[in-house]
Amino acid sequence: MRATVDRAGLDPQGRLPKVQIRRVRKGDLAKVKDVLEQSFGDFLERQLGTRPRQAFNGAQYVHHRWLMEPWGCFVAEEDNAKIVGAALAVTWGTLGVLGPVAVLTHYHNQTIAQQLIRAAQDFFDENKATLNGLVTYPHSAKHLALFHKFGYKPKSLTAIMSRALDRAGSRPLLPRAPKGALTVRRYSGLEETKKKAALGRFHRVTNAIYRGMDLAKEVEIVDGLALGDTILLERGADLVGFAVYHTPGVSEAPMGALYVKYLAIDPRHRKAEHLEQFVASIEDLAQEQGLPRVILPVHLRYWLAYSTLVKCGYQVDLTMVRMQKGKPEDYEDPADLVLDDWR
Repeated sequence: MRATVDRAGLDPQGRLPKVQIRRVRKGDLAKVKDVLEQSFGDFLERQLGTRPRQAFNGAQYVHHRWLMEPWGCFVAEEDNAKIVGAALAVTWGTLGVLGPVAVLTHYHNQTIAQQLIRAAQDFFDENKATLNGLVTYPHSAKHLALFHKFGYKPKSLTAIMSRALDRAGSRPLLPRAPKGALTVRRYSGLEETKKKAALGRFHRVTNAIYRGMDLAKEVEIVDGLALGDTILLERGADLVGFAVYHTPGVSEAPMGALYVKYLAIDPRHRKAEHLEQFVASIEDLAQEQGLPRVILPVHLRYWLAYSTLVKCGYQVDLTMVRMQKGKPEDYEDPADLVLDDWR
C-alpha cells in the first residue's frame, strides 16, 4: 500500500501552501490515520469506480508502527496547522521497508510525496540499511515513476493470498508428519528470559535469508500490544521456523482474518512439507479464534513458497510489485520458504 500520486491543488487564494516535513508526534496519530484512509480511499475510488467503505478493510497501520519505529514516521504539515501527507518507514535490521506513503488528493503535484520519501531515505541511511524496499501498484505508471526517481527498481510481484476456513473439511488433504515430529509454541507463552533467547533464534533464521535482517521489532510490538502472536515451529530443540501474525482489532489484520506478516523456514530445514504443516497450524489457530479466513503474503520470487500455498488451497486476492534499491538486490532464493509483506 503505497503513495497516492500527485494532482494539482492550490489554497483558496491560488497560492501553493507552505509545507514542512517533520516526524510524527503522539498527537498526530489520529490525523495520520485519516490521511491514509482518505488518500487511499480516493485512489481506490478512481481505480474501481466506487469508494470502498474502508480503504484497508479494518486493518490499522499507524499507531503500532509509530510505537515500533517513531524516528521513521513523517508527516507533511501545511502552515504548522494541517497534516496533508504522511510516510511510515521501518528497519528490519539491514533491510529498510518504506510505506505506506500518502498525500491528500488536493495537495498532489507539489512534490510533497517526494519530500516525504526523501525524509524516509535519510532515516534509512542514518540506520545503515543496505537494502531498501517497498511494494506499490503494478498497474500505476505514476507510482512506478515516483519511486523510480529515488532509484527503486521494480522486481517480481507480491501476491496477497487467502483461503476461507468456514467449510468443514475444506482443507486440501496433505501428507502430515508423524505425530510429535513438529511442535508449535507461542512466543507470548514463553517466560521473559526465554523470549530474549527466542529473538536470537529468529535472527539466526532471518540472517541466513538476508544478511543482517532482524524481525525483533515486529515480534516485540505484536507481543507488547497483543496484536496477535509469534509462533515457533520446532523439532525437539531445533527451531524449524517462525511466523509473526496479526488478528483483527488495532493490527494490520483485516476484519475476519488472521494475517501473517512474516514467516520463514530456516534454510537448513527447507522442505515444502514443513511449510505445509506450518500453514495447517496457522489455520488451526485461526479457527480457535473464530476467524474464518487466513491471509498469507508471498513474493513470487520465492517460487517454492508460492507453489506450496497454491497446493494448500490459497488463491490470489491482490498483487503488488516489489521495488528495491541497494545491495544486494535480488537476494531472494526461489527455494527459500519465506512469506513476507512489505506493505
